[in-house]
Amino acid sequence: MRSLILGGARSGKSALAERWADASGLDVVYIATAERRDAEMDARVDLHRARRPAHWGCVEEPLALADALRRLASPQRCVLVDCLTLWLSNLLCLDDAARYAHEREALLDAVANAAGQVLLVSNEVGLGVVPMGELSRRFVDEAGRLHQDLAHHCERVVFTAAGLPLFLKGSA
Repeated sequence: MRSLILGGARSGKSALAERWADASGLDVVYIATAERRDAEMDARVDLHRARRPAHWGCVEEPLALADALRRLASPQRCVLVDCLTLWLSNLLCLDDAARYAHEREALLDAVANAAGQVLLVSNEVGLGVVPMGELSRRFVDEAGRLHQDLAHHCERVVFTAAGLPLFLKGSA
């Protein structure tokens, strides 16, 4: 089963994905897309690490997410990706449209063909005001398009608010 778990900052989406991964009974591998760029991001990464069980595998992959997913997904495994919007930011900041297009299409293909359980965590950023900057607007647009395309390939899509899941597609 493939699940897309959306929500705002601190909505509980990562904790929900971690609970589902733990409850899967499968070997869990966490794919982290964050890059440590400053003290604030260091603290966020440390918080996520502290919450995860020590026996889970962890792969850090800020750009080639599809390659990692293809390599790690298997029927005996739950792969948790956290988070897609950080991955998107990493790619957009490269300012390489061809690389972004390639990685995006590769991810959609990898998700569509993934074996085992896949949990994809991403920030829903389309609920606020339209950003003023060009890159910020592109980020919001690309995130929205990515979420729509991933939702098509996922059996379950959840919006999380206040730690509570609202099922948009599929069920618990």
